[in-house]
Amino acid sequence: MPRRDSAINTIPVRIRNGIAMRGFLRSQREFVVMAMALIALAFVTTANAATDGARPLDFDHTITGFPLTGAHIPARCEDCHVNGVLHGTPRQCASCHTAGSPFSSSFKSPRHIPTTAPCMSCHRTSAWKPAFFRHQGVGPGSCSVCHNGVMAPGKPVRHITTAISCDACHRTSVWTPATFSHAIVVPGTCATCHNGNTARGKTANHVVTSASCDTCHRTTAWTPATFSHAIVVPGTCATCHNGNTATGKTANHVVTSAPCDTCHRTTAWTPATFSHAGVVPGTCATCHNGNTATGKTANHVVTNASCDTCHRTTAWVPATFTHDNVVPGTCANCHNGNTATGMSSGHFGTTRSCDACHRTAAWVPTLVYSHNSPFYRPHNSGVACRDCHTSNSETIAWPFAAYAPDCAGCHANDYKPSVDRHNGLSQDRNCGGSGCHRATSNEW
Repeated sequence: MPRRDSAINTIPVRIRNGIAMRGFLRSQREFVVMAMALIALAFVTTANAATDGARPLDFDHTITGFPLTGAHIPARCEDCHVNGVLHGTPRQCASCHTAGSPFSSSFKSPRHIPTTAPCMSCHRTSAWKPAFFRHQGVGPGSCSVCHNGVMAPGKPVRHITTAISCDACHRTSVWTPATFSHAIVVPGTCATCHNGNTARGKTANHVVTSASCDTCHRTTAWTPATFSHAIVVPGTCATCHNGNTATGKTANHVVTSAPCDTCHRTTAWTPATFSHAGVVPGTCATCHNGNTATGKTANHVVTNASCDTCHRTTAWVPATFTHDNVVPGTCANCHNGNTATGMSSGHFGTTRSCDACHRTAAWVPTLVYSHNSPFYRPHNSGVACRDCHTSNSETIAWPFAAYAPDCAGCHANDYKPSVDRHNGLSQDRNCGGSGCHRATSNEW
């Protein structure tokens, strides 16, 4: 029996080549079928992975033209790609975020503001809230279409009663502060809103009054208030100024039953102009005792005389003290530098009383100094006090004590022994007694 290969070899070459080609083609088809099976297996594996909530780590969604951001990143593939369909998935927000959409997504609530604007006009993919609504296309005066308390925040319960639109007072950037214009408010009707409920009203310690708010207050600010006392009956101040309704007497106020307007003015409490017309002379200390009103200072002159003895009701100083009752020679009892003005640091050294030289009307000019020494002789007007009193003291020592108390006791150096008729200093020591020289003359 011939060998098989020999039999084959006996087949003509053309036929044999055809058989070989058919075998090749059959193997090619088997390869393609196998490749397709592998692709299908890979797809199923990917789909199963997506079903489990996972996404291929190496897939870049940006290449689809729809990059995933915010809350879209953790979403499952089949939430958007229903039944594994990749192509044709909508990209507009409303296509998914609409009630009845086949896609797994949230959608507008029934209380959403009516709008045809796309979601991304106000919302971000990171979160629905906060939303950033732009009021650009909103017609002025139409705020309450949305701001009605249902679709968007509206007037609170305590809102001022008004029919005007929100944008008359509020801004789109923030509700407060609101800038209410009182231009259209009828004067005297403030309490319609300012009643403590609708808007701020009188405080508990407000002055008792039935006058309208705008009588004293301005629309720019509550304070300062400019109350007009024009209609207040004189002498009735304490009706309001009692310390509760309005400012009253302070704890250290002068004890008096007189009404406030006796001393004070409506423009300001101080300065007060108290009239002493009804005060009995000599009773000043009843008020001026240091507690009720200003009293004597710590360095006041020691005296039990009444204030009005020296002071006037117009002002404390200058005081006009009368020395009529002062015993002569007792000046230093007050004028000691503490109680009253005393000797200055450069004052002439003396133990005499002030009134020996000074007068009560004024310190200067002083009287002519009276020398009380029995040996003093008046000198000419050209001699100054310090010519003799070189130590600025009233008592001086004799320069030439051997010749005291005669003229030579001071003028021994002025003696000229060579002059005719001079008999020697011991003999001529009393210059004035010789009849030649006179102390009152300007020349020897």
